[in-house]
Amino acid sequence: MIRIEAEQLGKKFGREWIFRNINLNLQQEKSYAFTGYNGSGKSTLLLILAGMLPPSAGKISYYQQDKPIDEESIFRQISIAAPYVELIEEFTLEEFLDFHTTLKPLQPDITAKELLERTGLINARQKYIQQFSSGMKQRLKLGITFYSQSPILLLDEPCSNLDQQGIRWYHEEVRQHISKKLVVICSNQSFEYDFCNQIVDITQFKR
Repeated sequence: MIRIEAEQLGKKFGREWIFRNINLNLQQEKSYAFTGYNGSGKSTLLLILAGMLPPSAGKISYYQQDKPIDEESIFRQISIAAPYVELIEEFTLEEFLDFHTTLKPLQPDITAKELLERTGLINARQKYIQQFSSGMKQRLKLGITFYSQSPILLLDEPCSNLDQQGIRWYHEEVRQHISKKLVVICSNQSFEYDFCNQIVDITQFKR
């Protein structure tokens, strides 16, 4: 089992604190939603949890079976899908998957071909990602996040650019994984997180 602990976590840009004094205990097999108005710090907090942005105060710790995880190994435990996480658009879809899975292997019960079938992208495998629609790119981001071996799944505005069919697909997929992974979703849209175990309003930490 894996968990994340945040103690007195804070982030400021310049002299302005975005949030302060956040304490969290996030556990595998549970799902959490971070909510709050635009600019309240949801995405910033997610990036700190992902190890992609340092906090200005406090600390964040990662544990597996109650043993600390080495900082250099944390990225292997985390998969993130967000509007600001870029894909390598010069690659074809097959080339991208070959490259991505050398860094973050897929779960042993799924092949790259099966991933493409589940995301509805099987017919685009020879297509360059720069030619994808925004919805296709979002399905790819979510697909590699859902089906990587990483036990921590971080999603920011997961239904961005998805049509109604894509939103239904998202719900079917995410519900398969919330019982196995530690899932954190940043959103202001309740339909993206209404299945979560706990909702954290980031605005309560605004200082």
